[in-house]
Order: sequence, then C-alpha cells, then structure tokens
Amino acid sequence: MKLSTRGRYAVMAMADLARHSAYAPHEEGETQSLAAIAERQEISFAYLEQLFAKLRRAGLVSGVRGPGGGFRLAKRADEMRIADIVVAVDEPLKATRCLSETASGCLKKTGRCLTHDLWDELGVQIEQFLSSVTLADVIEQRIPGRVAVPRAANAHVAA
Repeated sequence: MKLSTRGRYAVMAMADLARHSAYAPHEEGETQSLAAIAERQEISFAYLEQLFAKLRRAGLVSGVRGPGGGFRLAKRADEMRIADIVVAVDEPLKATRCLSETASGCLKKTGRCLTHDLWDELGVQIEQFLSSVTLADVIEQRIPGRVAVPRAANAHVAA
C-alpha cells in the first residue's frame, strides 16, 4: 500500500513547519510562509495552500495574516500524531477496496473478496503505527523500529 502525495506532502510540510518554528508549551511558535515551506520541500505552492486549508480546518495549524504572517503549529509537535495529519487531508488509512464496512463488501455479487481480512488488518496496522508516531518523533528521527541515521549522513535532504 502506498500513501498518496496528499498524505505524504502534508506530513512533509508539517515536519518542515515544526522544524523551523520555535514552539514551546504556552508560547506561540514563529510563523512560516507557505512559499518558504514549498521551496524547502519542493512542493507546489498551490498544492500546499489546499493542504494547509484542510490542516487549519482540522485545528492542526493556525494562520496569521499580514506582514510576517504565515502558519504555525496549533499544538506542540509532541502532541500531534502523524495519523491526525494524514486523516486531516482526507487520506484514507484503509488498504481494502471496500467503500464501507457493509455486508456487501468489495465484490458486488458475492460480498467480501478472499483477501479482505488481510488488507483490512494491514490498514489497521498502518493506522496504529501512524497513531504511535508524533510530529516530534519525525523531526527528531525517533521512528519506532528504525535505527537513527546521523544528520550528516542525510544532510542532502531538504531541512
């Protein structure tokens, strides 16, 4: 299973925002312009506008208008789950082709396909994993089950 660009780009942009914002508890973080995020992450500005509109509606970012305006995290990075970001941009975390959990299932005539439970459980595992990782974990490279790579080794990655 592969996440679409919508989910991946939303997480990339939020990680960038978290990394470039000094955000401490009970303080408002610095704002970052979408143009700066778009340039650093090599994501279309227009696409980021669409994503950030959804992220703002979900309460994950807040916007500031005017000179020096931009976006900031609405909560601390250690309080924000990756699953919340993905779901906020309407990215389904399901691996089955079923549109709903009705008895009719994936196949119009015979109900569930033979592999339905396999793909359904994969979706559950993906959701559990993304729910266990915070935005702070991503920017501090603390991904569960992953050996940390020294920053110098991946310095070519847009920060």
